[in-house]
Amino acid sequence: MKNKWWKNAVIYQIYPKSFKDSNNDGIGDINGIRSKLPYLKELGIDAIWISPIYKSPQIDNGYDISDYYSIDPMFGSIDEMKHLIKEAHNLNIKIIMDFVANHTSEEAFWFRESCKSKDNYYSDFYIWKDPKDNGEAPNNWGSNFGGSAWEWNEQRQQYYLHYYAKEQPDLNWENPNVREEIYKMMTFWHELGIDGWRMDVITSISKNLKFPDNENPLTTENQQNGPRMHEFIHEINQKVLKPLNMMSVGEAPAAKSSDAFLLVDPKREELDMIFTFEHMHIDREKNNINGRWAIKKPDIVQLKQIMSSWQNNLSQKGWNALYFENHDRARVISRWGNDKKYRYECATAFATILHGMQGTPYIYQGEEIGMTNPEYSLDEYKDIELKGNYEHYVQERKSISKSNFLDAVHKVSRDNARTPMQWSEDKFSGFSDTEPWFKINPNYKQINVEADRRSDKSIFYYYKSLIDIRHNNNILRDGSFKLLLPEHPFIFAYKRYYHGETWYIVANLSENKQDFNNILPSKYVKLIHNYKSEIDIKTLKPYESFIIKESN
Repeated sequence: MKNKWWKNAVIYQIYPKSFKDSNNDGIGDINGIRSKLPYLKELGIDAIWISPIYKSPQIDNGYDISDYYSIDPMFGSIDEMKHLIKEAHNLNIKIIMDFVANHTSEEAFWFRESCKSKDNYYSDFYIWKDPKDNGEAPNNWGSNFGGSAWEWNEQRQQYYLHYYAKEQPDLNWENPNVREEIYKMMTFWHELGIDGWRMDVITSISKNLKFPDNENPLTTENQQNGPRMHEFIHEINQKVLKPLNMMSVGEAPAAKSSDAFLLVDPKREELDMIFTFEHMHIDREKNNINGRWAIKKPDIVQLKQIMSSWQNNLSQKGWNALYFENHDRARVISRWGNDKKYRYECATAFATILHGMQGTPYIYQGEEIGMTNPEYSLDEYKDIELKGNYEHYVQERKSISKSNFLDAVHKVSRDNARTPMQWSEDKFSGFSDTEPWFKINPNYKQINVEADRRSDKSIFYYYKSLIDIRHNNNILRDGSFKLLLPEHPFIFAYKRYYHGETWYIVANLSENKQDFNNILPSKYVKLIHNYKSEIDIKTLKPYESFIIKESN
């Protein structure tokens, strides 16, 4: 029977380029990760998910892979990866790699061969279409990074499909040879010792081969849940995941709690967990032409509704992946909270809400010390999505002003999470001894691992306590869930109950005191609390959070 170790686990995501530089070239690397394994062990995590370290031209920071079997020299070597796996396993830390199989780099051997002719072995490894009679793209599909999802190839005299950058051509999963190549690659890494996969945009691998126009030109509404998606994912499970006993978490942007079980119900044998995007849109104006850059104040009532619906709808039918931050998401305390006056309280409040739920919590590097969004000028950012969207919305469509776009960048840009990890107050924050590939957040002298662990308000040690509580109490893994105060605009509170035991998880997600009545027991045992004062069961201080256990 499949070992479901991940149900008891807390997983830590590493963005290797920005985690720790061991050879002073300004870029984080494998040996940098190895050097911090004792730190991660102390935090208490069970596995690390490593963003792509394969060979890549780095157009999209490694999510454009040119060789699935090679480590990019900027990160190290296969031998160093073997050492990392071995040392992590010696500490009982599992390794999850990022699996990017919707697309490759244009520099991949497969694509270079595919461009050469319409009838070689690799010619239909990608999705090629003839132009319309007037020479235009085959349809009006848009790329996630702005503009058309089609790019003309002079050599082959056809268009190829790319849901992301033009340098990231989409693979043709209809071709069984493509699928077999992918399974070979996954098996290769399993033999090296890795324990699981995070699957990048896995719900995009099936395309609608009728290629109908979208209702709105240059949008991405066609990109999810294609006609053979479940079939392909089930095949991955049967060919690789199940026989090799590998854990899987898929990126599923369009999934809702009502249909997520189709991907994660164990009986269907597809994925173990998926990352939903639904709760990450509570600060986005609905149906606005400017997409993610049309921001508004976060709607905490909506956040509660969405997260509760995932808890309830997947109960007994699947498993949740719990997150607020990752390499594609800004720092939650800067985005939805107060990252200055209440940085400690805010960081621990969001953590409490997340780690009290049923599912596997994911911590993104720096989240455990309360790292914040930087507020750079536009020319200081590097992300291809940001640059492409600036060109598309600000310069071409003129649908958003430069200043409003920059305001949104400061809240939600992917680059907010990609600044180098802040280890110390030394120059370059202990990340490197030389100028890093990306500017370090100027607040690193105040916010860093060393300073946090010395502080009497340590976010790191709060996270460590939360992880200990998860590891030692089955109620958080197996207990039922009930949302409390569903309409309260700022208080996120819920109950977990299991075998006669009841816990209350409570947080005030605002910077003002909040009064509330009659939801907490008069007798309880305090398990964790982010204020040193006693708990007042009628009033919550700004960003106050706690977990209590009802007692007789």
